[in-house]
Amino acid sequence: MSVSKEQAEQMVDKYVKEIGLSKENTYDAQKKAWYWVKGAARIEVFIQEIKFDSHSRFYLRVFSPITSIPEQNKMEFFQYLLEMNDSKLGVKMSLFPGTDQIYACYERDIKGMEYEELATCIGDVEWWSNQIKVELHKKYKPQH
Repeated sequence: MSVSKEQAEQMVDKYVKEIGLSKENTYDAQKKAWYWVKGAARIEVFIQEIKFDSHSRFYLRVFSPITSIPEQNKMEFFQYLLEMNDSKLGVKMSLFPGTDQIYACYERDIKGMEYEELATCIGDVEWWSNQIKVELHKKYKPQH
């Protein structure tokens, strides 16, 4: 089943409504993204187009900023993040390019995506990012 960008956006709008928020309060038309807070997690959702040589594909991308890179023990910190990538199923840690900001994220091609999967993926980022944020902040005190 093929899912259009517009259908994926409608699914995000439905999810936002189901968690008690509104499109008007979460959607930034200029950035073409949704933003909200769930617990200690700030959630960012995008439907992003990736262009290939002869075609384009659209991806659901869900992010939550977790922490910044600590000044001390950087190698230990990065090893710990990689180990977390193995145990926090469905969510991965990433470093936002050009910054020291670590994100929990989930990405998937929208092709064949149904609403239940989209809702599970966003919900997982909401839940895991809260858990990961607490875990990292206990182990590595944030610098800013």
